[in-house]
Amino acid sequence: MEIIRSNFKINLPKVYQAIEEADFFAIDGEFSGISDGPSVTALTSGFDTPEERYQKLKKHSMDFLLFQFGLCAFKYDHANSKHVTKSFNFYVFPKPFSRSSPDVKFVCQSSSIDFLASQGFDFNKVFCSGIPYLNQEEERQLREQFDEKRSQANGAGALTKCPVTIPEDQKKFIDQVIEKIEGFLQREEKRTLELNPCTGFQRKLIYQTLSWKYPKGIHVETLETDKKERHIVISKVDEEERKRREQEKYAKEQEELNDAVGFSRVIHAIANSDLNEFKEMTTCVFPRLLDTKLMASTQPFKDIINNTSLAELEKRLKETPFDPPKVESAEGFPSYDTASEQLHEAGYDAYITGLCFISMANYLGSLLSPPKTCVSARSKLIEPFFNKLFLMRVMDIPYLNLEGPDLQPKRDHVLHVTFPKEWKTSDLYQLFSAFGNIQISWIDDTSAFVSLSQPEQVQIAVNTSKYAESYRIQTYAEYVGKKQESKQVKRKWTEDSWKEVDRKRPHVPGPCYHTNSFTAAGIVGKRTLSPDPREAGVVDRESEGISDPELEQTDYCADPLPEGRKKAKKLKRMKKEFSLAGSASDSPAVLFEVPDTW
Repeated sequence: MEIIRSNFKINLPKVYQAIEEADFFAIDGEFSGISDGPSVTALTSGFDTPEERYQKLKKHSMDFLLFQFGLCAFKYDHANSKHVTKSFNFYVFPKPFSRSSPDVKFVCQSSSIDFLASQGFDFNKVFCSGIPYLNQEEERQLREQFDEKRSQANGAGALTKCPVTIPEDQKKFIDQVIEKIEGFLQREEKRTLELNPCTGFQRKLIYQTLSWKYPKGIHVETLETDKKERHIVISKVDEEERKRREQEKYAKEQEELNDAVGFSRVIHAIANSDLNEFKEMTTCVFPRLLDTKLMASTQPFKDIINNTSLAELEKRLKETPFDPPKVESAEGFPSYDTASEQLHEAGYDAYITGLCFISMANYLGSLLSPPKTCVSARSKLIEPFFNKLFLMRVMDIPYLNLEGPDLQPKRDHVLHVTFPKEWKTSDLYQLFSAFGNIQISWIDDTSAFVSLSQPEQVQIAVNTSKYAESYRIQTYAEYVGKKQESKQVKRKWTEDSWKEVDRKRPHVPGPCYHTNSFTAAGIVGKRTLSPDPREAGVVDRESEGISDPELEQTDYCADPLPEGRKKAKKLKRMKKEFSLAGSASDSPAVLFEVPDTW
């Protein structure tokens, strides 16, 4: 189902219902680019820590826009042994809803736009019909401006009992407006008067003059033409009608502000966080998240699936030993045909990601004794995959752990090398030619990690650089230790300097964030699509209970993280209790486990 600005509100109840009823759902996104700096391949290193990888990708992706958001909800029909799907394709765009709302600046990457265009992506629909959104701070500021404007309007009569001062160059203009209004008031048959478009300053002078000169009997409002020209309309009204129109205007502005909030709460809450906050916010919003790429890259799938890109994965899971799931679209929802391959439409990508999850989950069930033909999204069989996100091109850390500390491999076979900017990969191979097979992972123009095949040769390599003038070699442990020392010194300096500032300034309460809340029981994630990794997605969630965001809201004041920590601890406790209560025949540990390293 295609969702744009014009049908967003009317279809919102269907979206809420689909989420509430779903056993799990899949989501996907299409963006205006992936990196505003170096290419992702050049930007990342095979020996990035999860923190470093997250910061690198975040630094070079914050100014891109989400153009399209796809959601596909899956619910299993036990009577007919099939999954029923409800798919939604949202076009989103942060169009300013008023002159005072944020005018967002964003970046486009030419290769990304060219790729989307080649896939038939409808950019006109994004820019002309996209659903707007605001982040939390923008929403707070606009609501404050709205309340202040309302307050000033209510007190306008008290403020304008005396004539306003009109600049000399505007007096003739205001006199002409007053003359038109006087003539309008004397003609009983005419109920409205439209003034010619004018500047914002002139409209302000008109409002101030009319509120003083005609405190009763007329209603004044500013309207906008199709050409974005703003003009004033004056209507003859009694006091009761004037109050009614003011109330209608207030309700309309309030509704417009609510409509403008859109997708912001989830999107910007994640985008504005650092790594730990990102983990806690993600598990708070999506307590059970599963990455299908990680799942497909792990035993028992690793040996039978060669390509984990979404398009190729979907094709492979139709073949032996997998069994394609039976699915059909719910009544009133469009169906997708995988033979037509509508790749890079967010709704379709979310749909086939969900199919991939079902096929892999059911395959795990086939390994049990006796076999299970349909594995629920709540099954313990898939517990090992929850809340782990696949990390691409990291040699020894396969995933980002959302529920706790990330893996910390020893890396005692890795060296950190600094060298002149003119050096190339061939120079590094020549330098380490005596040490056999090596792997090189560039950090920047003057440094790289070099992995040796034999850890006992590390100290020999370090010793060779003691008297070298053009390059330096140190162990990975030495590199990390010096980096941590530098951070501690910087942090201490920052803390000491801010302590001095804090002593000199009054206490100001922290910002208050207002966000809709809902709980989710299971999510599966799609990380990359073939042939282009631009779409980052999170997939597959099973609903324990979704509440209407309009009805249930949570205020995060100053620090929203403790609640996220509580939920993460609660989830861990539930998983531990769940594991202890399970039967041996359904235990995932008997079949497989997500490895620490590959």
